[in-house]
Amino acid sequence: MNAYKDFQNRFKVLASKHRNLVVNTLSNIFTMRLIGNKTHGDLAEIGIAEFINQFMYDFKSIHVGKDLFRAKEHEEDIVIINEITNSKFPVSLKAYGDGPLQLSTDSDQKMFPYLEKQGREITDKRKIAEIFSSTAFSEFNNINVMPLIYNEKKKQCNIMIFDHEKAIKNTARILYIDKGESLAGKSKGKSRKHPIFMFLDKDNNYICEVRYGGASANALQRGLWTQTKNATSYFDSITNGWIDYSHNHALVKLFSLALNSTEAGHKEANKILQEDIDKLIKT
Repeated sequence: MNAYKDFQNRFKVLASKHRNLVVNTLSNIFTMRLIGNKTHGDLAEIGIAEFINQFMYDFKSIHVGKDLFRAKEHEEDIVIINEITNSKFPVSLKAYGDGPLQLSTDSDQKMFPYLEKQGREITDKRKIAEIFSSTAFSEFNNINVMPLIYNEKKKQCNIMIFDHEKAIKNTARILYIDKGESLAGKSKGKSRKHPIFMFLDKDNNYICEVRYGGASANALQRGLWTQTKNATSYFDSITNGWIDYSHNHALVKLFSLALNSTEAGHKEANKILQEDIDKLIKT
């Protein structure tokens, strides 16, 4: 079993035995959307890293930080270390609404041009196997993405891991969809500005897609994507399903005070917060 898969299984056990810990941390993370629409994504990185350090005894996590961005070998936000096996692996944290989810930016833009050379509809099993074993798709099964998915209207969240192995095994058709087209009958649509290659299983169920919009495209219009709503059978929830969360307004006030208080005050506050976490561990 690979190191990230082992971590996922351990997280699921924790979430089933001590659900209150997961609910508490995720509620606090998504409360950050009250401060700003993108704030929760950045704070999720340090929040989940600390969650691992506080509650997952055999693991240690390090927040990579933005200063190291240019030196990163992978698309990681945190590095997790299994202190029993000494294995170390990077993880990319994504905080997305329930819908489109980017699995990889495909920064070298290899996937889409490679697929263009293979044809506009690929159904041959051997050809599909060649695609997944190609250099262009070498990172497909090595992307450690940990998506924190939320539905703000329902106040629900979920940590859903895309099953790359299942996706590779079940892909039966790779189909080119041009801009302005949709899958059903390749009918014209208004929303698609750039072409994609869509991956489907034998029952024509959606799995994922490779986007590439060329020079005019932004990061949201290229790379490897999937849909959390349309590809549910290709995800594993390590929170054991959807979690109801609530906003913690006291936390917003805490941030307001912290930004206007001294480091000495922060140190005293940290002691109180650690005592509170220690009580959570014992419950």
